[in-house]
Amino acid sequence: MVDSSDRVPIEPQSIIAPLSRAAVFLVLSIGSTPEAIQRVRGVIADIGGLVRAVGFRDLQGRLSCNVAIGSAAWDRLGQSRRPAQLRPFAEIRGPVHTAVATPGDLLFHIRADRADMCFELERLILDALGNAVTVADEVEGFRYFDSRDLLGFVDGTENPTGVGLTRSALIQSDDPAFEGGSYVVVQKYLHRLDKWHALDTATQERIVGRTKADNVELEDAAGRESHKQLTTIVDADGVEHDILRDNMPFGSPGRGEFGTYFIGYTRNLWIIEKMLENMFKGISAGRHDRILDFSTPMTGTTFFAPSYSMLKDLG
Repeated sequence: MVDSSDRVPIEPQSIIAPLSRAAVFLVLSIGSTPEAIQRVRGVIADIGGLVRAVGFRDLQGRLSCNVAIGSAAWDRLGQSRRPAQLRPFAEIRGPVHTAVATPGDLLFHIRADRADMCFELERLILDALGNAVTVADEVEGFRYFDSRDLLGFVDGTENPTGVGLTRSALIQSDDPAFEGGSYVVVQKYLHRLDKWHALDTATQERIVGRTKADNVELEDAAGRESHKQLTTIVDADGVEHDILRDNMPFGSPGRGEFGTYFIGYTRNLWIIEKMLENMFKGISAGRHDRILDFSTPMTGTTFFAPSYSMLKDLG
């Protein structure tokens, strides 16, 4: 017997789908002509058809695709209403490091347990869009052993679970016109692994805030916050606010390129913005996230991923 849940691919815009073994992060810029906008609207409204065309080749491949739209592109798509918190990514200039802001109108976050399925869906999407778009950035991610990043630490430990997953990642009734959608922030980080590997394990663990071998949370040493502490957001009432991370390692040893693609989904954009402010400026002046001494952000873009029903209406 085949479980009914395995009879169709995962529906597009499934923000909270399980973590995959492979992913493609495709950021596109839309051309300046009305024809380009019209072609984009048609393709993203029918993204379900493209996902099904590839996904039915292997139902166990768990192919999915999230489409997200940038702030300027949202207006160009002719929408009369805007998500309440949708705004461009703002550069964050710290005393030592900078979170750069880079252009992007569309994000396609393609996930599957097979890299070839991600490849094929990306090919079909770009063929369908044709000269209506140009590629601003393209990254192929992969799962690295037991969900570790290339720095050697488990990534995504603090992701919400259960009911908290939906509450953290998806807009609720506070913005009812966009309920079920999600704000998305992406950054491509390149690592200096030579410098990182020159550190002893204990120093690495103090920087990250977890043990490397068994992923146990550590208490922060006095005087310097860890990455874990800087990215833990607690409001004035003592409530902790989570986001959904679906980060992936990427790289090419032949080119000496090693990185992590950060992608965060959130109900409230300010949470990710506050995390990044803490990392680059520090909670206290001069105490930035020490991971940034070894990891440089090359991109930074904000998007909104509408629900599937709203995405279909864009056509």
